[in-house]
Amino acid sequence: MLLPVHRATWSHIWAPAARAAGLPPRTGLHCLRHYFATVLIHRGASVKTVQLALGHSTPMVTLNTYVGEWPEAQERTRALVDSALGRVPRMCPPRSP
Repeated sequence: MLLPVHRATWSHIWAPAARAAGLPPRTGLHCLRHYFATVLIHRGASVKTVQLALGHSTPMVTLNTYVGEWPEAQERTRALVDSALGRVPRMCPPRSP
């Protein structure tokens, strides 16, 4: 009978598999969780989506933990506004020197 992998027995299964795969020593659940979160973030998942996937209590917990993983957010925000506005004519005349 197959049973679900329990946290207490996880390392007995994981450690040999990780070694066989050539992963660095001590690559465990925490590392896999961080990898999962950063994949979601870098593929464009929202903070709320990452929060729910990780089981964080609030989006703020997710942001506090992974804020450095959204480095391109500012540039992406600019691009979103630029694409929404398109080519906007100048509203003000150029300044005279």
